[in-house]
Amino acid sequence: MSEPSGESTAGLPRYAFYYAPRAEEALAVAASRWLGRNAETGEARDIVPVSGVSHERLSAIVADPRLYGFHGTLKPPIALVDGATERDLVDAVGRFAATERQIDVPALALAEVQDFLALVPAERCAALQDFSDRCVVEFDEFRRPADQAELARRRAAGLTQRQENLLLRWGYPYVLEQGRFHLTLTGRVKEERERAVILDELRRRFMAFIDRPLAVRDLCVFRQPAPGRPFTVLARFRLGGGRRLSTQVWRAA
Repeated sequence: MSEPSGESTAGLPRYAFYYAPRAEEALAVAASRWLGRNAETGEARDIVPVSGVSHERLSAIVADPRLYGFHGTLKPPIALVDGATERDLVDAVGRFAATERQIDVPALALAEVQDFLALVPAERCAALQDFSDRCVVEFDEFRRPADQAELARRRAAGLTQRQENLLLRWGYPYVLEQGRFHLTLTGRVKEERERAVILDELRRRFMAFIDRPLAVRDLCVFRQPAPGRPFTVLARFRLGGGRRLSTQVWRAA
């Protein structure tokens, strides 16, 4: 198991490995309207009001997914280990993506996942789970081990022994068989009446995607430059090869 880093990871850029629909796809458009931000284009907009929920409360409900950008996690955010560069990481992701193929999820469902609301595969998708597992393992050489503060923060939620082992080995307790692919739409919504209102609104806004297939065509690298700053798409790779450049950092590559 990886030993905790003696150096703090606070203040370092973080990189996450996500599936995200392309900016022009209908799902990305619907999600950016709901969250008020598109992580690929950088466009920010006012969130559309929800009847019965104040603007301040709705802003709080979408704050976390807005910060991270609409996505499904394949490997959670990492800080880079000493000696690894951003270019090294992106090149490795490109090589990996070129060996993969599109994954077709038969249908999406709107679900409650630990008090937050998300779109999830309606049934377990073995190909998607396998792909996520391989992302966790493949890119771990780039991960700076979690420091003691990060470990303590994760443990505060209460972990099983298996989750503790995963935390120490992979830097996150909810990966491999403990993880569940989801496209997050809210933060925690615990109050029953409020959750019912938000669920009804999400069913209406995402009606075109519920009980419909999802084509996972791309592997994306998102970058957070510093704590509290929004994640944005650094690079996007089509599974099977071919690179879609997503930010000005890479347009000259």
